[in-house]
Amino acid sequence: MLELHYAPGTIASAVAIALEELGLPFEPVRVDFAAAEQTKPPYLELNPKGRVPTLVTARGPLTETGAILDYLAALAPSGGYAGTPMMPSDPFDAARVRGVMYYLASTAHVNHAHKGRGPRWATQESSFADMKAKVPETMAATCAYLEEHVVEGPFVMGDMITMADPYLYVITTWLKGDGIDIADYPKLAAFADAMEDRPSVQAARDRGMLPR
Repeated sequence: MLELHYAPGTIASAVAIALEELGLPFEPVRVDFAAAEQTKPPYLELNPKGRVPTLVTARGPLTETGAILDYLAALAPSGGYAGTPMMPSDPFDAARVRGVMYYLASTAHVNHAHKGRGPRWATQESSFADMKAKVPETMAATCAYLEEHVVEGPFVMGDMITMADPYLYVITTWLKGDGIDIADYPKLAAFADAMEDRPSVQAARDRGMLPR
């Protein structure tokens, strides 16, 4: 069985949602960030980066959210309970989905992380405060881009749910804490509402992986 190492509220929840969408059984393993378990040898043997998610498979661990989502899509090409594949078979459309996931990883997630992960990029305390103060601005720019250029509605690719949707949904759950009112972005807000209605999201929340 697949084993998902996660911390509540992190981007690892996107993998849990995808697993639920696909109906793939998995064992959730909570990583206690408060106790810094991600920095200790047992976890670092699985993921030397000391981050989540880590998906342990029969062939070994996988890391990086986008790579894991791609793997799951290939593992269940016929899709989940909705009966549609979560990675389009058309190469161009598949590249569009991956383009969204790469943007979320390289830009949206990084913008968010500047709020509480300043030591990754700087050493001076004043720099941490400056980065944190910038987060509402950079996340607003991110939301504007997603609103205008990414979300077709109700999901990223229109009516079809893809691997980009769990990824984006989890990031929308961070927006309030980043000083963003999602209501200012109607398409993004409608997307979040549509995801909230999915049994996969409710299942991940029931497992304690998402805030209530």
